[in-house]
This record gives sequence, C-alpha cells and structure tokens, in this order.
Amino acid sequence: MKNEVVLGERLTLESLEAVARENVHVSLSPEARKAVIASRRAIDVIAAAGDQAPHVYGVNTGFGALSETRISADDIRALQRNLVRSHSVGIGPDLEQADVRAIMLLRAQVLALGHSGVRIDVLELLIEMLNRGVHPRIPAQGSVGASGDLAPLAHLALVLIGEGEAHMADGSLELGLDALRKAGLSPVELEAKEGLALINGTQFMAAIGALGLLDAERLVKLADVACAMSLEALKGSSTPFDPRLQAARPHPGQEEVASNLRALLADSEIMESHRDCGRVQDAYSLRCAPQVHGASRDALRWVRGVLETEVNSVTDNPSVFLRADGEADILSGGNFHGQPLAICLDLAAIATAEIANVSERRVEQLVNPALSTGLTAFLAPSSGLHSGFMIAQVASASLVSENKVLCHPASVDSIPSSAGREDHVSMGSVSARKFRQIVKNVENALAIELMTAAAGIDQRAPLRPARGVAAAHLCIREVVPKLTEDRPLYKDISAVAKRTNAIVRAAEQVVGALK
Repeated sequence: MKNEVVLGERLTLESLEAVARENVHVSLSPEARKAVIASRRAIDVIAAAGDQAPHVYGVNTGFGALSETRISADDIRALQRNLVRSHSVGIGPDLEQADVRAIMLLRAQVLALGHSGVRIDVLELLIEMLNRGVHPRIPAQGSVGASGDLAPLAHLALVLIGEGEAHMADGSLELGLDALRKAGLSPVELEAKEGLALINGTQFMAAIGALGLLDAERLVKLADVACAMSLEALKGSSTPFDPRLQAARPHPGQEEVASNLRALLADSEIMESHRDCGRVQDAYSLRCAPQVHGASRDALRWVRGVLETEVNSVTDNPSVFLRADGEADILSGGNFHGQPLAICLDLAAIATAEIANVSERRVEQLVNPALSTGLTAFLAPSSGLHSGFMIAQVASASLVSENKVLCHPASVDSIPSSAGREDHVSMGSVSARKFRQIVKNVENALAIELMTAAAGIDQRAPLRPARGVAAAHLCIREVVPKLTEDRPLYKDISAVAKRTNAIVRAAEQVVGALK
C-alpha cells in the first residue's frame, strides 16, 4: 500500500483506492503548487480590472442560462457563495465515507493540475480535510452528469465555506463550521471563479465508477475460482480450457480465464475419476466460462482505460491556459460533460452483471437433481426432509433478475436543463450508482455459487479436488461449516461475500498468481 499520494502527479486507480479506503496521506507536488499559483494570477488580473474587465464565464457572469448576465465586481464573492448554496440540492441516502474521500481526492487533483484558477488556500484546505478526516455529507442523488456532478460537488464545497454538514473520522455528524474547527481548520471565503471550480466536473461519477471497477475486477477473478469449484462438484471436463482452443480464438480475456481454470483444476482426483465417462460436453455455463468471463474481462479492461484517463483530466469550465509570453487564455468548453463515463460505466454494469448471470446457471446445475449426477437434490443432507440450497438458487436468481433491470443504459437518456442551455446531459451519475449496486449483487451471487459448490465437493469425498480448489474450499469452510441439517443461510452468504478476496488469495497461494 502506498504511504502517500501526491497530487499533481499521475493518479492510478489503486492510489485513489488507497486514499478512499485506507486513509493514505495526501500531499501536493511542488510543481503543482507553482501551477496553481500561476493559474490564479490570470483570474486575479480579471478581478482587479473590476467592471472594466471583459466578460469571463463564471468569473464575472452568471451561470448556465444566465451566463450572459454581467455581475458587478462588488458582488463577485456573493456570486460564488450563492452558487454553492443554490446548487446544494442533493437527494437520497448519504454516500459512504470511501466514496466521499474518493470524490474529494479527484476534485483536489483537478485543482492541482493548474487550470482551474483557484487560490492555493482552497486546494490546501481540501487536502487537509482529507488528511484530518472531515468528510462532507453528500447525498447520492441529484446529478445529471453535466455540467458535471453539480449537486453532489456543491455539498462538498459547502463545508469548505463553513456550511453544510460533515461526517468526522470518529463517526459523528457535525455542522460544516464545527467540523472544520474540530479538525483545527478554518473555512475559506470564495473569490472569483472558486465556487464554480469546486462544483463543475465529473468527480462524483468518476470516483464511484473507479471504486466499482476495482471491485468488479476482483470479482471476475473470483468467478474463475467459483467456476472451478462448480466444475469439480459437477464432475465437469477441463478439455474446453485447452490452450489450443483458446489460441484459435485469441481474445485476451478468454485466454486469461482458460489459463486460470487450467491452473485451478490441475491434478484433480475428481477430474481423473471420470476421465473416460460417456458424457461428451458440459452445459454452456461450465464449458463456455472462458468465453463469458473473458468477454467481461475485456470490457472492464476498456473501462479501466477510460477511468485512468478521467482521473487525470481537467473537467471544470472555463479552464486557464498559460502562454509562453506569460499571458493566459481562459477558454470555455465542455470537459465537464460525463458522456465518456456514462457510456463506459453502462458497459461495466453489463459486463459485471453477466458474471452473476452465468454463475446462477451453474448454481442451478448444482442443485437440480436432473443435472447434477451423483449429488443429492438441492445438495440437501436428506432430500425431502431437508431443502438444502433450494432457496439459495432462488436468491441468486433474484439478484440476477434485478441486475437485468439495472443494466438498462442510463447514457441513452437526456433531460435538458438550465432553460435549454444545457440541452444534452449524460446521466453518468446514474450509470455509476447502478453499476455499484450491480457489483454488490454479483458479489452475493458468487458467494452463493461458492457456498453451493463447496457443498457439492463435500459430497464427492473421498475423492479430492485440485489443490487450488481445495484451498478455496478450505477458506470457505473456515467461516461456513458443512451443511448437516437445514439452517438459515443468510449469514453464510454474508460470511462468504466478506471473504471473497481471501478465497482468491488462498487459491493463489498454492497455484500461483491468477490472471
């Protein structure tokens, strides 16, 4: 884990996660400090010219459809303060702390890139809020993804001016001013452009999308482990994972999954026991795992590229660009528009949902006595007296069906705002939020498969599974005992879901790193 993340330098998704979830310290690079100070000078020149200055959006004009309305020099501070207050219209449940920290980090990174025209004091306060555990209360709903994530980011900015509310590191909820004082900090009074620079951008959707992607990337690896366990429990074949078949259709994700399955299934007594059986081919959910899991991996790989670009981009408006002669150009554009993220996060949702879709079909193979030769009906200790995992499959089906609803793309929708000036919006915030819900659903669906596959492997004893599968099986059994009679399974599902990373690590310790 990183000891420090330096703003102004290139951010990785992993460094974002380190700050968001591990509270890693944040600092500002000396080069970024110079760039921020230099870009502020350009705004100060306009502010100093007072009412004689040219119209510059967000500096001495109104916002959105009011961008042609000139604001007098005497009202510049009030303009920025009013902007933050009026845009704080978030709705719904509060974001989790990790999400808020990720948003704060990305907002600070935008400012640190030196095109936003804020004073260094504003950026330093935001960094110190991160380091001292002052987390603005940000409601989850209210953004349309252009002009950026205005409402959520306005709730962040409220605390910087001593208003709004903040969750502290100790879990308490304080008024914004009290939260700052409790942390030994003081609010800032926003000057020209600074309110706009704090709320105009894609940091809400980028932060939630990035954390969701990192979780999804772990789940696709876990899905390979779950599939290998199901193959063992169902006495499936490893032939479809032969490297020659993958080379004949060389999609990268497909080859990675097949390689993982070969490693996980190597030297299995269960596999060897039915090598000469009469069954020719397994069901698609087993046989086509490289093709299905692999397609999701390839899609998520593209999503990662988009997010890696976004977390190192300037997404506010207007932007300050310093010229070689020392003067500056202040350009209005559309970098705040969330369409790149909206589309890629809709794809991420689809790709991740498919992992649960195929997983649930393997669970059906495990519990259906017409499909699971040699296993008891519903993997019950005594079929009829016990229902076993009958309703675990139903729960998985429920999650999968919910995901299908959530996979409807948000990015195909647009509702004009700001009196028609903002006539096309991305709805990327909705893409991000539903993607995160899908990730949680898939985690639970895979937990159900892991649990049922472990029960199937129990019934194959004394035959032993492959070493990688055995390690994953043991990791599950450390938190979920073998089913000897019916019991409530909701705690078992939760226990396995919380252990997903440990299950993958356990398998990797005996077969080497999975791809």
